[in-house]
Amino acid sequence: MTRIQELDVERARAETPGCAEVVHLNNAGSSLPPTRVTDTVVDYLREEALIGGYEQAAATVDRLQGVYASAARLVGAQPDDIALTDNATRSWQAVFYALPFTAGDRILTAKSEYASNVISFLQTAKRTGAVVEVVDDDESGQLDVEDLKRRIDGDVKLIAVSHVPTQGGLVNPAEEIGAVAREAGIPFLLDACQSAGQIDLDVTRLNCDALSVTGRKYLRGPRGTGFLYAHPRLRERLEPAMLDLHSAAWTAPETYEVDSTAKMFEVWERDHAAVHGLGAAIDYALDWGMPAIEARVAALAAKLRDALRGIPGVQVHDQGERKCGIVTFSVAKTPSQEVKQHLATKKINVSVAEATSAQFDFAARGLPSMVRSSVHYFNTEDEIALLVGEVEKLA
Repeated sequence: MTRIQELDVERARAETPGCAEVVHLNNAGSSLPPTRVTDTVVDYLREEALIGGYEQAAATVDRLQGVYASAARLVGAQPDDIALTDNATRSWQAVFYALPFTAGDRILTAKSEYASNVISFLQTAKRTGAVVEVVDDDESGQLDVEDLKRRIDGDVKLIAVSHVPTQGGLVNPAEEIGAVAREAGIPFLLDACQSAGQIDLDVTRLNCDALSVTGRKYLRGPRGTGFLYAHPRLRERLEPAMLDLHSAAWTAPETYEVDSTAKMFEVWERDHAAVHGLGAAIDYALDWGMPAIEARVAALAAKLRDALRGIPGVQVHDQGERKCGIVTFSVAKTPSQEVKQHLATKKINVSVAEATSAQFDFAARGLPSMVRSSVHYFNTEDEIALLVGEVEKLA
């Protein structure tokens, strides 16, 4: 329990204006930005309005390069391995749709996989004849690494897994999955949109070929931002599905050359103010220290789970050997949407996880719609008690 006190929570809350307005337990949806992030975006826009968009971009080139460096530091990569994107989905799609699939190729994924990713699998399977294969869960509910090993053969062309699913609270064993993929020489695409900012990430330890990140969730950055890590070994074998004059150079009337860095997955036009805000958010997280953030988030979530399990009529649906800051539950007497609406009247923010977001998992476990509460390091034990007290009234 002492781990919950490791960070200066009072300072974190003072630097987060939203903490004075709401009890924000929807950090897996879109977190509250610190003042540093908001000021960075607004100050950039004001300068842009005064001197012009191109001119402001030219004046802040060094700061932009700093965003690449910060993103690289966050995940243990090199700046050339980072592409700045609109969001985690665009990051993920940039790699997935660059991979060549033919009839009979197999894509291995997890039972807990997120809707956007699975829809892309299904579309590609429909177009090419590739096969989408769901790896079993182990007894804890996470992806079964032994089952993954059994499925590996020459037809497997991709292993793609969400590190932290949108539902269920678990952390999939990405390091072990990456080790299997690396040994077999199969690309490993890791969706880290829910883990970046709450879990200390290192792409070398994870053994992933690509990793996709969003800014708005646990990183506490602006919406419409994200980044992609792409290892050189992956970049060497791929050409992006879409190119422009930023990701490639038009070298002669009939030739072009693709950028050798991860910028091959970028496009020229971007929201520069938001990108700088993303950089500020990453730097802010790094200043706190990812190990300290991870410890506090996990401890707060464990406290919330324990409290909810103590309420008759409330079922916590989290699983996995390792758990994170996402806590999902249902109330027997009250539909989850009504729980969310009731909490909103008390200025407590949560979301609802529906079957349409994770069909494989919801069907396999017979899950109802679930309330998804997601804590961050600026949340307090008093805020957890407020949520629990309101849920008790509905149980």
